[in-house]
Amino acid sequence: MKRLVIGVVATALAVGLVSAAESAASAPPAPPATPAATPTSAAARSAQRLLPDDADKAWVIVESEGKPPGTPADWKGRQPTSDEVKAFRSQKATGSGIAADKAKEFFERFKTHPKAAEARRLHRELLEASVGLGNEDKIAELQALGPDPEKAKEQAVAATVGAKLQEAVAKARTLQAQGMEAVLTEFEKSLNGLEKEFPGRGEIYAAYLEIAQLRGGAKSKELIAKILKADGVPAATREMAEGLQKAQDRVGKPLTLTFTATDGRKVDLSQMKGKVVLVDFWATWCGPCVAEVPNVVAAYERLHPKGFEIVGISFDEEADALKAFTEKHKMTWAQYFDGAGWKNKFGVEYGIRGIPAMWLVDKQGNLRDLEARNGLAAKVEKLLAEP
Repeated sequence: MKRLVIGVVATALAVGLVSAAESAASAPPAPPATPAATPTSAAARSAQRLLPDDADKAWVIVESEGKPPGTPADWKGRQPTSDEVKAFRSQKATGSGIAADKAKEFFERFKTHPKAAEARRLHRELLEASVGLGNEDKIAELQALGPDPEKAKEQAVAATVGAKLQEAVAKARTLQAQGMEAVLTEFEKSLNGLEKEFPGRGEIYAAYLEIAQLRGGAKSKELIAKILKADGVPAATREMAEGLQKAQDRVGKPLTLTFTATDGRKVDLSQMKGKVVLVDFWATWCGPCVAEVPNVVAAYERLHPKGFEIVGISFDEEADALKAFTEKHKMTWAQYFDGAGWKNKFGVEYGIRGIPAMWLVDKQGNLRDLEARNGLAAKVEKLLAEP
């Protein structure tokens, strides 16, 4: 994959009401259950309930407690101790268990409510969260549910889609002798078929994004628009598509970039007209970025005398690591560094959500190419030849 994108699926955690937790903790152990112990009066049954009789109000409680709790306010600006973390995890484990009880009560009491199925799903997720956080009291209840049929189904579909995507990649690669355009065209053709067979699959839209990143031009814009209109697109893919769309809107327009480099040099793109400039968004910890370094250095050494410049925008968080790397690999051009990682000033300003991102600015100071990584030297020479 070209970009460093990490997908995270968060399990819902919840902290139960303090009063409910305290009540559960202080109550005496219940006697062994027997058939005769079943409550016979409405008042007795109501006393065991955690939710109100109004189904809609009950759902508001279930939904609210099914959301992840925020970290303690007093942790802001400091590193919590291991005991504090342990206590917080224990609190979440207990809270998730109580929230699971409420979700179960909801779908059992309000079987015909529109949210009953969602409550059943939430019940399982909260049990998994509670047990995962160390609540042994919920292990038996979770085991009694057995395998999650929906999860098993999703895993099977995901495996099938993944296998078909690999087949599509292999098929497209057979056309490498005809050039990258032929490869990407064939891959997109396969994706069109997969999209019809498996509508709404995030993996397919992520693959469309890869093509958009590599092709550029009108085809790239077409694919980005397709992704942003579709349902089922993963948040990370959608964010990257939005960032690429914003970048595409900048093509053909002047690019503004002014800063003081790590070595003290003053950098201002508006003062670099007459030169072709590569703006390289990268980091020393980025594998694909590091893999491109030899190509970038070679292009710089050969074309710098003809008017080729490079400006590095580092997403590193350690200045020493950046300095050591650039010195070792003879990357003598200016580097911007603010230690903010993904919150890098220019990364945020220009919507960079994946690296490496290599932009080419022409001799007039206009952004011309968002994918300079592909055929860098040839693209630079072409721009250098322009008046």
